[in-house]
Amino acid sequence: MALLLCLGLTAALARGCLHCHGNFSEKFSFYRHHVNLKSWWVGDIPVSGSLLSDWSQDTMKELHLAIPAEITREKLNQVANAVYQKMDQLYQGKMYFPGYFPNELRAIFREQVHLIQNAIIESRIDCQRHCGIFQYETISCTNCTDSHVVCFGYNCESSAQWETAVQGLLRYIQDDHTR
Repeated sequence: MALLLCLGLTAALARGCLHCHGNFSEKFSFYRHHVNLKSWWVGDIPVSGSLLSDWSQDTMKELHLAIPAEITREKLNQVANAVYQKMDQLYQGKMYFPGYFPNELRAIFREQVHLIQNAIIESRIDCQRHCGIFQYETISCTNCTDSHVVCFGYNCESSAQWETAVQGLLRYIQDDHTR
């Protein structure tokens, strides 16, 4: 019983980044509720409903990042707005041929995963364009909590900046060991 509870909690925490956006519940509730009105092909309705229901969990499975899945609020808003715009356009259509609706949902899903991956990686690269220790505010895609990323930037222009940066790094490492 305890194992099942633990697995259930782990699954509940394994969300997708988009799930952390404030409008996600409202938007995807609408999409799930109206999927029956969009596709009249018998097999398309359950497939589309399943895609929408599993969107968050499937996002985390597909991210495949070697770094923690943490995204800035600004980039999360950009991804969310792009996804919602595509979904709203899809839902404005009137007639579909068999398989069209779930295929379009899959395409939007894949694009969303790509946008999230790029946003996370771009933020890390931007962080490293500073000189020395730098940190920025993020949202953890795993559990939707506020977090921050710390990185060491290599964009120092003088030996004095390098010396200050290395001293800052040493202080950061010493502070980290005392915590």
